[in-house]
Amino acid sequence: MDTFLIAFQTVLPLFLVIFAGLLFSRTKAVSETWVDTLNKYALWIGFPALVIASLMHLEPGGQSYSRLILTNSVYIVACMLLAFPVARIFRLSSRIKRSLFLILSFGNVAYLGIPVLQNTFGETVLPVAAIISAVYVFWLFTLGIILVEINGEKRLNGKKLLFSLLKNPLLLSVFTGIFLVVFEIDLPEVAEKTILLFSDSVTAVVLFSLGIFLGLHKTGSLKEWSTAFGWAVVTMLAIPFVFYGVAKNTGMELMQLKATILDSAMPLGLTPYALAVQYQLETTLVARIVVLATSLSIFIIPLWIAILQ
Repeated sequence: MDTFLIAFQTVLPLFLVIFAGLLFSRTKAVSETWVDTLNKYALWIGFPALVIASLMHLEPGGQSYSRLILTNSVYIVACMLLAFPVARIFRLSSRIKRSLFLILSFGNVAYLGIPVLQNTFGETVLPVAAIISAVYVFWLFTLGIILVEINGEKRLNGKKLLFSLLKNPLLLSVFTGIFLVVFEIDLPEVAEKTILLFSDSVTAVVLFSLGIFLGLHKTGSLKEWSTAFGWAVVTMLAIPFVFYGVAKNTGMELMQLKATILDSAMPLGLTPYALAVQYQLETTLVARIVVLATSLSIFIIPLWIAILQ
């Protein structure tokens, strides 16, 4: 019980920032344009700075991350492919199946995951958190998009997909950080301080934006939320629990294992919602899962932290 309370106190400040954003949206002090603006700042400036700051001080001959990358990659791909048997067994529509490629595989490992891991395990976990986020982003914008497109009515546009991948700021920041590490490039002190300023700002900005996003959605009826609740439980408790049983036998370093499992239990991120809108998927379902899962995570994340302790 003490461990759970400590975990809850660790996560609570993050959700107080989310609540502040929700309060501002409910009082009409902010509008929906804030979400777009704040998220663009996070996507193009804040999180790339955080990823670079996390990676640029890695030692090339230091800790190995091969098992971390492989284990998370296998997990994400398996979750995406799980949509096929689930859709067949429950006779789900093509639109829901295409939505499941995103719902089952992509938790909020960047916007929420990095702050949670940092608050829980300290600054030393940031390189691990950045690498896990990079793995999730890579598979979402490659295999995830391919599965969504080839299972739709339109033909796969390879050039468009490649261009989208190459211009993704999170992936570019990963490559930049790795480049600095591999070639042992030390940035000028003024450049490092600038990157750190942007890096330190992104957590509050994104969590506040997430609160605004939650506050802008109508509550809806209990029946309308039952399906979203089911998927939230599956993605945040059932699948991560199975994954935990497998991952602890992979030989990963303990901190990497804890970060991997905790990230796998994150609520559905905002990126799948944006992609659901773009590809005309089950947008309402995805939005409700984001809202409900994020709300439930204030209890589920401390539970997982307590389990992992």
